[in-house]
Amino acid sequence: MIGLLILLGIIVLLAIFFIGGYNKLVLLRNRLKNAFAQIDVQLKRRYDLIPNLVETAKGYMKHERETLEAVIQARNQAASAGKLAAQNPADGQAMAGLMGAEGALTGALGKLFALSESYPDLKANQNMMQLTEELTSTENKISFARQAYNDAVPVYNTGRETFPVNIVENMFNFAAATLFEIENKAEREAVKVSFD
Repeated sequence: MIGLLILLGIIVLLAIFFIGGYNKLVLLRNRLKNAFAQIDVQLKRRYDLIPNLVETAKGYMKHERETLEAVIQARNQAASAGKLAAQNPADGQAMAGLMGAEGALTGALGKLFALSESYPDLKANQNMMQLTEELTSTENKISFARQAYNDAVPVYNTGRETFPVNIVENMFNFAAATLFEIENKAEREAVKVSFD
């Protein structure tokens, strides 16, 4: 009888361990998803601003059609990659696709803004100035949301790798999350301002 009680006690402890480990992983995964959702909200806002920006620029930059189309194409690719990453932020391939698409979009927008410098009327356009200001604000919000997500990634990954929770992780296949890093080395460098 005592042996049966000991066995029952061990089974109950193991059940508590597995349930607690599983619940901890679910909690950490949900925090990770919430952190990514904050990025997703700002990315969608960015994607919504870009067509308006392109339409405003189109009236002034009639000879720059290729650049405008490149911005729209990069925006569409980034939006598609964002939808895939939002489904499972712990999917490393989806995050890599999003980071690449976001890098391409940032490059295309950089070219658009560089070209817009050649069009003084466009730079002075009230709508263009407002859209540029909104886009800058959104970029800052994306940066803060990305930082919060990148803070959640190591907490999640550490939680899933820590013994004895890693036993539960292996049983239920909680995938490692990937940081949302800047892939474009030019984006990492400080902006050089010259007053020549």
